[in-house]
Amino acid sequence: MEALIPVINKLQDVFNTVGADIIQLPQIAVVGTQSSGKSSVLESLVGKDMLPRGTGVVTRRPLILQLVHVDPGDGRNMKDENGVEGDEWGKFLHTKNKIYPDFSEIRQEIENETERISGINKGISDEPIHLKIFSPNVVNLTLVDLPGITKVPVGDQPQDIEVQIRELILKHISNPNSIILAVTAANTDMATSEALKVAREVDPDGRRTLAVVTKLDLMDAGTDAMDALLGRVIPVKLGLIGVVNRSQLDINNKKSVSDAIRDEHAFLQKKYPSLANRNGTKYLSRTLNRLLMHHIRDCLPELKTRINVLAAQYQSLLSSYGQPVEDQNATLLQLITKFAAEYCHTIEGTAKYIETAELCGGARICYIFHETFGRTLESVDPLGGLNTIDILTAIRNATGPRPSLFVPEVSFELLVKKQVKRLEEPSLRCVELVHEEMQRIIQHCSNYSTQELLRFPKLHDAIVEVVTSLLRKRLPITNEMVHNLVAIELAYINTKHPDFADACGVMNNNIEESRRNRMRELPTAVPRDKPPGAGPQGDQEGTGNWRGMLKKGDEGAPGSGPASPHKGLAVNLLDVPVPVARKLSSREQRDCEVIERLIKSYFLIVRKNIQDSVPKAVMHFLVNHVKDSLQSELVGQLYKSSLLNDLLTESEDMAQRRKEAADMLEALQKASQVIAEIRETHLW
Repeated sequence: MEALIPVINKLQDVFNTVGADIIQLPQIAVVGTQSSGKSSVLESLVGKDMLPRGTGVVTRRPLILQLVHVDPGDGRNMKDENGVEGDEWGKFLHTKNKIYPDFSEIRQEIENETERISGINKGISDEPIHLKIFSPNVVNLTLVDLPGITKVPVGDQPQDIEVQIRELILKHISNPNSIILAVTAANTDMATSEALKVAREVDPDGRRTLAVVTKLDLMDAGTDAMDALLGRVIPVKLGLIGVVNRSQLDINNKKSVSDAIRDEHAFLQKKYPSLANRNGTKYLSRTLNRLLMHHIRDCLPELKTRINVLAAQYQSLLSSYGQPVEDQNATLLQLITKFAAEYCHTIEGTAKYIETAELCGGARICYIFHETFGRTLESVDPLGGLNTIDILTAIRNATGPRPSLFVPEVSFELLVKKQVKRLEEPSLRCVELVHEEMQRIIQHCSNYSTQELLRFPKLHDAIVEVVTSLLRKRLPITNEMVHNLVAIELAYINTKHPDFADACGVMNNNIEESRRNRMRELPTAVPRDKPPGAGPQGDQEGTGNWRGMLKKGDEGAPGSGPASPHKGLAVNLLDVPVPVARKLSSREQRDCEVIERLIKSYFLIVRKNIQDSVPKAVMHFLVNHVKDSLQSELVGQLYKSSLLNDLLTESEDMAQRRKEAADMLEALQKASQVIAEIRETHLW
């Protein structure tokens, strides 16, 4: 099981090559307040002075520290190849293969790299520094040193430094595959430990938290940390381990870490003899190694699943980016053909990518024809915009100077044409809606069906321009045809239409029946020898002569207007009668009813024709024509040798994204192989 930690280190190296942290690998995150002794604990685990020191926030970037145990002989052989002497050395990811045998140089490089990213104003950054330490004196561990928790900004630190550090710490310890190493000084109250508090936020059960109590030798006289070390103050499931750090004086006097560990052992034997074998730096190192190994074993199944899922996702992503272009002619023709096919399939409803959020393509065109256009036509009132006065005026104008015995056909044609003309606007609007949907299909194909076009923005723009131009050319032709359909209906009013003839027959029967009923209600006829106009009945029927007309004018109904001059005034025959609201005579009412019924009957016939013929015209002149000629139009406009290089120029970031996806896929495949090796060697 000891070999599990190098496996994780190998996985970390694999993902470091692509600079990705999409896989949360098992590691130990070190958390503590400033001056709690975090750096001293890490240096004790390494056995070397290697971390920057100072006042305020010293650790301003996460330091991912991988400790790799090497045998003395193996280590020397490895470094002889690099021309470096010694048994211990370090390597940074950002300096590639450079070897650092001097640990003071490692400390200086950490400071330089921190300032390079985070600046010199004590700001922090979440971009980690990766450091590997090879030594025969360490156990295999992966630790993450995080900035110390602070409350009050000092010097030129940002005012929100506390929030920045807290968010950075939570980002790392929220990783469910991490072990939290909460460092707390013994000379502070454990109940107020900020490290344990923040650890409890993400690990309330304490299943992955190990507490380290530092500075056991600096407690007040007469006190000890026995209760804390036994877990009586704050119980932690993974345990509490006490250590003794080097003091600042020890550091100034160049006291080595090995001497400090020896003195620590002596102090524990003297002060805590019953707990000495379960505390101290060496015990902490062995415990961390054991915990990390078991934690890695528990995390591997989920880690394997996560890697396989990501590998499949990146394989799909890489496929969508396509391969670098080798044959430009074939690639261009293939893309044009695929776009044209997908455009047609979207119209026909056989596209590979079916939209589920809204109607699209042919389905939307069908909806426009039968729902939008159909309901709009049905909402048009056959008699809309007409009133009784309009109808009477049309009848009178159609008769000229002669009184009419029958309703003139000219008035019917005049009025029905006016109503039929109202069908033209919704018909043209139908064409416009279908044209807009044909435009939307272009974007639909670009987004869902032919993602390869996104590789070549100039080709994409050119295809959009060609299709848009084709649609633009077909629009006036289709509009003209729809206009002609209405004009055809206006050109000849077919009163012999079978449906119209049937309606007229029924209507004539109704009118004849009404006339007979009225005749039965009339009184006995006036004797021939009785002078016309005499008596009440004569006055009633005498409206057909001048005397009757003048008498009617004298009686004048209210609001009779200029056509009915007041009594005693001369009649001005040049006055034009102004239609006014008045009670209609029985004949006028009958004539209006006849015209209204005829108009409604014929209008419904024409509306039915238009509702049927406009969609057919739109399909023939616009939809089908574009669908049939799209392929040849695209090839004719774009398949030219002079345009190949320009059209097949990839977007600036496409090549970079393809490389990143390929690198990530390779890293995931390597990680999968590493985990497979674990199974073969029965480590898991």
